Amino acid sequence: MKRIFQAVMAAALSTACAHVEPAMTPAARCADAGSAPSVPDAKEEADRESAAGAESRFASVNGVKLHYLYAGKGPAIVLMHGYAETSRMWLPLMAQLGKTHSVIAVDLRGSGLSDKPATGYDKKTLAADVHALVESLGVKRAKIVGHDIGLMVTYAYAAQFPKDVESVVLMDAFLPGVGDWKNVWLMRDLWHFHFHGEVPLQLVAGRERIYFEHFWNDFAADKTHSLSEADRRFYAASYAQPGGMRAGFEYFQAFEQDAVDFAAFSHTKLEMPLLVLTGEKASGTFLIDQARLVANNVRGTVVKGSGHWLMEEAPTQVIPELVQFLAAPPS
Repeated sequence: MKRIFQAVMAAALSTACAHVEPAMTPAARCADAGSAPSVPDAKEEADRESAAGAESRFASVNGVKLHYLYAGKGPAIVLMHGYAETSRMWLPLMAQLGKTHSVIAVDLRGSGLSDKPATGYDKKTLAADVHALVESLGVKRAKIVGHDIGLMVTYAYAAQFPKDVESVVLMDAFLPGVGDWKNVWLMRDLWHFHFHGEVPLQLVAGRERIYFEHFWNDFAADKTHSLSEADRRFYAASYAQPGGMRAGFEYFQAFEQDAVDFAAFSHTKLEMPLLVLTGEKASGTFLIDQARLVANNVRGTVVKGSGHWLMEEAPTQVIPELVQFLAAPPS
């Protein structure tokens, strides 16, 4: 069965260009999808960071070197990205939050410009990385936000270090090990949770963007209003760097351990304010229901018309709601 699966995936990747319609947008053309730049465009990224008032920094903590973006001055807010993205996804939000807060958007272990070690991709460890970074900056308490894989890290952070967290935002995905977690919208594509190892790495080598287009397109409510072409090129090139795809696959391989850890965490409910934002065309109310199993002070919003990529698909709805929630005084 495994060999059949690998053969099917190889055929799908190698013939992905065969059915492209001429009228498709540039972002969807297979020629573009399969040919990521060899490295991310550093100048374009620096310009984007500068426009958002953010600066690129590094710190060695918890045995790993982490890259992060820093903006503003004031009470701390920590932002954690999801799969197929990096800290770059938060730049539009940083431009707003940085007016009144110190904002830290980290590249998780294995992503972006952060180190990509062989181990440490369970969400407890990723959360410990981020917490150590925050402590190294002299921050005692912070508001924390996560999307996709980042929301899992955010929950693990709050569960392990509750006294250091003022409030929490979880954005569209799910919590492994909590409630009926295997019956969720994202599980319709269960294959990618098990797509790791040497053969999958060989299948996607040089085809990283073809692979990621599946997520950016199929998890959106409308693939023509998902991630921008510039973002797609940047993220594909970023994950194509040495160790990037292997590390990305490790996020999913760790789900079994995450489920055990989160089930244990859930026995002690979080007490800080917790906002859940989900896409109507993605996880719907599922993550809101999960959050109420692990926290006592939950507010949930389903973003109408949006799929999974909330920051990109519905910025005019999502950014103001995040700013309003995160601007609230400490509890």
